[in-house]
Amino acid sequence: MTGDLDDIENAQDVLRDAIESLKEGFALYDENSRLVMFNQQYAEMNKAVAHLLKPGLDWEILMRETARRGIYADAIGDEENWVSARLAGGIEFIQDYELLETDGRTYLVSVHPTRLGGFVVTREDITAKKQAEVEERDGDLLIRKVLDASSAIVTMARIGDGQILYRSPAALELFGPTKSAREHYVNPEERADFVTQLLADGRVDDLMLDLLNAEGDSFPASISSQLIDFKGEEVIVTSVIDLTVQTEADALMRQVMEAYPAAINMTHAETGEVLFATPEIKELFGSADNSKSYYADPAERVRYLKDLRETGALKERRMAFVDATGRKFWGADSSRLIKFKGEDVIVSSTRDLTEEIALSEELSKQRELLFQNEKMSALGELLAGVAHELNNPLSVVVGHSLMLNEEIKDPELTARINKISSAAERCAKIVKTFLAMARQQPSKIESVDVASVIETAADVVGYGSTSGDIAIVRKVSDNLPPIAADADQITQVIINLIINAEQALSMSGSGDLIEISAVSNPDTGMVEITVQDNGPGIPAAIRARIFEPFFTTKEVGEGTGIGLAFCHRIILSHGGQIRLDQSDATGTCFRITLPVAAHPTSETDKPADHIAAPVNLRALIVDDEVDVGELNAEILRREGFDVEFVSTGEEALKRLHTSNYDIFLSDLNMPDIDGRKIYETLVSQFPTMLERTAYITGDTMGLSSRMLLTESGLPYLEKPVSPAELRDLVATLLVDKKDLPHG
Repeated sequence: MTGDLDDIENAQDVLRDAIESLKEGFALYDENSRLVMFNQQYAEMNKAVAHLLKPGLDWEILMRETARRGIYADAIGDEENWVSARLAGGIEFIQDYELLETDGRTYLVSVHPTRLGGFVVTREDITAKKQAEVEERDGDLLIRKVLDASSAIVTMARIGDGQILYRSPAALELFGPTKSAREHYVNPEERADFVTQLLADGRVDDLMLDLLNAEGDSFPASISSQLIDFKGEEVIVTSVIDLTVQTEADALMRQVMEAYPAAINMTHAETGEVLFATPEIKELFGSADNSKSYYADPAERVRYLKDLRETGALKERRMAFVDATGRKFWGADSSRLIKFKGEDVIVSSTRDLTEEIALSEELSKQRELLFQNEKMSALGELLAGVAHELNNPLSVVVGHSLMLNEEIKDPELTARINKISSAAERCAKIVKTFLAMARQQPSKIESVDVASVIETAADVVGYGSTSGDIAIVRKVSDNLPPIAADADQITQVIINLIINAEQALSMSGSGDLIEISAVSNPDTGMVEITVQDNGPGIPAAIRARIFEPFFTTKEVGEGTGIGLAFCHRIILSHGGQIRLDQSDATGTCFRITLPVAAHPTSETDKPADHIAAPVNLRALIVDDEVDVGELNAEILRREGFDVEFVSTGEEALKRLHTSNYDIFLSDLNMPDIDGRKIYETLVSQFPTMLERTAYITGDTMGLSSRMLLTESGLPYLEKPVSPAELRDLVATLLVDKKDLPHG
């Protein structure tokens, strides 16, 4: 008899030890609604009536006492109805509700009936969670962007005193409601050194140091920070990675994975016999009698038990498990070794890490994509700079060659001029493609000549190619109809396919030919473009995945897997298709189909060679590039304009004050008075002149230029400018202005 009593007492001790390890408040009531047992967390969450919490306490008495004391906000003034709502219908099914205390704390209460007629009550303090939700709802746009940009632990704080302006829910969970970021550092000197480095470089990446959590415990961390402007003040935005966790999944996801009810079980240490299991464990592993079946590798349990015996407790141990369906998955197990009936028993909780690992991998991919975007941004700036430097001299070459072609009738000279003109126009086309690639603008669908797109793509690739032994052959059908497309985007797609082919040929050492062809299919109303090489081809096993984002066969650091995904997205957005055609193990062929333009540009749609406008109209041109400005002036003089050319914005404004002009053409970026100041002067002093003004510029990439062009809405040409483009622009300005007064 004595032995049975000892066993009962041991069992009670084990159960109490188990519930005391829970972070939630826990209480068990019998079939008569009387308190049987509870943990310390439950008492702390009911401080006002903690003195009443003794075995045998009636549930109704507890409810009435808490209502009488005014503990809960929604019970004040309505105590009887509040109590009745808690007692109505008994405890026959799971009940979840929130309780708001008058001191501002909020609890999530769950009531679960037991098989013997009693019920279990759990309490979770969700005050911080509710506060985080309020802060997120009420936060300004910048904070929301910061939180959306990172799933990691994020804080925003002042530089000097470290005052925290905002924190993500995960940061609140990790650090608690601290007022200053200084409280997060084990060594205050480390924050001073960190701030010094941040002020010098503008950002700090992957700084390793020790931090303090909400409990005051030190943990190793990696922090990445950047200075940003927030409401006119420089502040620090910091993301934190807890290095004690084996994955880099964000804290919000960890909260979801660790949410109560947890997957808890009790097993015999030696035999693996399952002594107790929550419904969550049974849902995960089935109704197995022995926990040894949980492990994908039986030897792993042996190693796990050895480590557990040595330490007494394990936290977040990562192991491979097998669930009830036979699925192998990675899980995190936190365990404690206790005594039960004189034998070693394991109390453990297990989390499925499948989604967490997937999120971590996705996070890594997104980081790599961000890195690639940064490289593309740098490339865009380089291309824009190169293009800007070439625009002005190209304008002179293109313009004068075209004008000479119009004047000279000698066949031999004409042939030479045509060669100059052709080469200059080819350079201009490459420059404009560089600019288009740098801008990354939304699609602009128009009638596009396929042969011209292919020629430009091949020229651009040839400009930067280091594979001089690889030939690019173009086969374009005659009388090919134009397609409905954004010329710049389709050019980029073809460039991408050519570069991929060159890389495959160079790495394999087999093949030396890339062929680009285009044909029309009148039956489908589509134009078909193919890019084919004679290299090693693409293995059949991966052909179905080549258009997947982030899928790549290249070595780490050599490819992101976004190039073909980008091509696929662009072609689909144009109403076309792109597919891989490959009949054997050698050679790769990508086939693109795009719709024919519904209303192709006809000869009658082209601008007139000359301007049909009154003669002797006056024009003012300002450009700090004298050669470009004089060229444009000469073009207009040949059209019958009385043209004045000046090289400074200051001189242009003087002329506007002293003379009347029918047309005003202005550069944007000039050393003294630029396009912005000229526009502001026109708005304030010469508003009627605005409808007769246009810009000719070699810089549409700069922020100030883009803002001015958008704000003013004035027409503009991008250098290099051909005589035909200039005539068309002026003709547009002269529409409905045939009777303009002039000087």
